[in-house]
Amino acid sequence: MSYFKRYLIAGLLVWLPLGVTIVVIKFLVDLFDKSLLLLPPEYRPEALIGMDIPGFGVLLSLTLILLTGIVVANFLGSKVVAVWESFLSRIPLVRTIYNAAKQISQAVFGSGDQTFQKVYLLQYPRLGLWTLGFQTSDLRGEAQQKTQMNNVVNLFVPTTPNPTSGFFIMASKDDIVELDIKVEEALKMVISGGVIVPEIAELNVSEKPKESK
Repeated sequence: MSYFKRYLIAGLLVWLPLGVTIVVIKFLVDLFDKSLLLLPPEYRPEALIGMDIPGFGVLLSLTLILLTGIVVANFLGSKVVAVWESFLSRIPLVRTIYNAAKQISQAVFGSGDQTFQKVYLLQYPRLGLWTLGFQTSDLRGEAQQKTQMNNVVNLFVPTTPNPTSGFFIMASKDDIVELDIKVEEALKMVISGGVIVPEIAELNVSEKPKESK
């Protein structure tokens, strides 16, 4: 019976990740294929060549995204986007969803001061328990000044397995530990619930923050 269980688990470890990968890829391909609805019916693959081409929508979506990036990157395109965002900001429910999605996208995929800049270890939700936090800014506003802490860092602490939700924390650099890993690697660790663990440089005991009494 023990051999049966061992072989069964070994087989699952091969087929389960493969099956999940196939399902996810199929979902993404089907999702991108819906972009074909943007084309007039007479210009769709089934009308031009008499058959549907799976994945053609992926190429169309990537082309559309690339062209959008080219347009937005220039001065005129940025003005058009600004007008469009101004319009969306006047719609009560839409502006909340759009602004949240935009800020998260900028933090994960963007560059500059609005992105996740560094990865830190912090003791949360209590002393003795450690989790990962992403530095979003080290700028000092009124809220940071009221804390009366030195070297305040704004941290976003994501939840597992959905890193788009989480908590905002202001912490002193004396109470957190900076990690020498990439943001992408830390996100993988969060999403996997700690199953995927990136290689982390060994921390010196003296670098760990002292527990407050």
